Amino acid sequence: MSTVAVILAAGLGTRMKSRLPKVLHPILGDPSLLWVLRALPGDLKGAIVVVHHGKEQVEAALATWQKAGLLPCPITTVDQGVPLGTGHALQACIPELDRLGATQVVILCGDVPLTTGGTVLQLCAAEALLLAMDLPTPGAYGRVLQHPDGRLAGLVEAKDATPEQLAVQRVNGGAYSLPWSALRQALLGLTNDNAQREYYLTDAVVAVARAIPVAVEVCDPEELAGMNSRHDQAALQAAAQLRIERHWMAEGVTFLHPGSTLVGPRVQLSQDVLLEPGVRLEGAVAVGEGTLIGQGTVMVDSTVGSGVEVRPYCVIEKSLVGEGCKVGPFARLREGTTLGEDVRIGNFVETKKARFHRGAKASHLAYIGDADVGEGTNIGAGVITCNYDGVNKHRTVIGRNVFVGSDTQLVAPLVIGDGALIGAGSTITKDVPADALALSRTPQVSREGGASKLRVRQKKGTGVS
Repeated sequence: MSTVAVILAAGLGTRMKSRLPKVLHPILGDPSLLWVLRALPGDLKGAIVVVHHGKEQVEAALATWQKAGLLPCPITTVDQGVPLGTGHALQACIPELDRLGATQVVILCGDVPLTTGGTVLQLCAAEALLLAMDLPTPGAYGRVLQHPDGRLAGLVEAKDATPEQLAVQRVNGGAYSLPWSALRQALLGLTNDNAQREYYLTDAVVAVARAIPVAVEVCDPEELAGMNSRHDQAALQAAAQLRIERHWMAEGVTFLHPGSTLVGPRVQLSQDVLLEPGVRLEGAVAVGEGTLIGQGTVMVDSTVGSGVEVRPYCVIEKSLVGEGCKVGPFARLREGTTLGEDVRIGNFVETKKARFHRGAKASHLAYIGDADVGEGTNIGAGVITCNYDGVNKHRTVIGRNVFVGSDTQLVAPLVIGDGALIGAGSTITKDVPADALALSRTPQVSREGGASKLRVRQKKGTGVS
């Protein structure tokens, strides 16, 4: 069987009131469409994403995810053109499904992010299946009508339903698995004779059910909940977070305040990790055993080793933090930062494309960018690597066991040898040999009694001479 998935992602999402396509709105940092694609099994023949509104944005996102290795199978797109309904979206896919040699088609919605991989596998293994959910107040959902033996008998949109049909609480979840030959024939026979003057996919599904038995599987409503408004988005994010928290708690992770902590779906946490209130972890984050992530910390696409202490209110982006490090509070590790074992980055220190080797430290109020800091080196308070000349970035290389005094400017390109000592308040513009003392200061002038004389002149308004 050659199974191809079709993901419906062409809708405008009017109720979202956004210029961003609905399927790109995030749940815990990852767009809804990415959640759907990630649930697909890797052995599919391929997947087709139906696009139209925001086509360029969706296709750009797909290219980025493909490059990052986040997509489980080959993805192509089909532009639906002016959307005339879900059935019309599938009609637009007929040439591509034929080209891919599909024998089975699995249909999912790009704005339904929480369908699990296990449920999608169940769809892929079925010959003909519809996913449904039971809701006490079905509202505007289409109703599922069944034969006495449970097979699908019909689907009716709420706006087209009779009062008796509206009383049915089993509703269509919008996810299907159908043989392509039967579905193709049904799509070619679709009409738009309904209240919306649209081509309904549900009509095609019912047509297939007249020819072959279509099973109905009832799922947890959370798995089939759609994102049609900002309220829906918030509800889906809360549900996803609860699911993720329960998983990691079972694996030995402590959440001090689960309700305020946001952990994305691609985050990996080890045993005895402790997350304080207000922590947000997004993207490809990995945290090693026994590490503490302090209150209010934001971490994106980064790896943190074991036994690390990230103190409150740090921002760590696309960085690598080695075992035993201490970071923060109020530190910012920007893209390309690598900390070796037992490095100390203190309060109000910012780093970017900087490598700190074992035991190096910058404890307060420093900016270290485009730099290599050797093992055991101490960076004093107020030190700046002046790495940008207005056109190009330049590197600063600092050797082992160097002491850089407070309020020093290191003007790159620059090399400082092992064991050198840089005097506080210096501006260093030339390379410093190993074990050298380097400083640049204006000579200090002290005038005895000068303070009293200055105060007298200040009172007379004559200033300083």
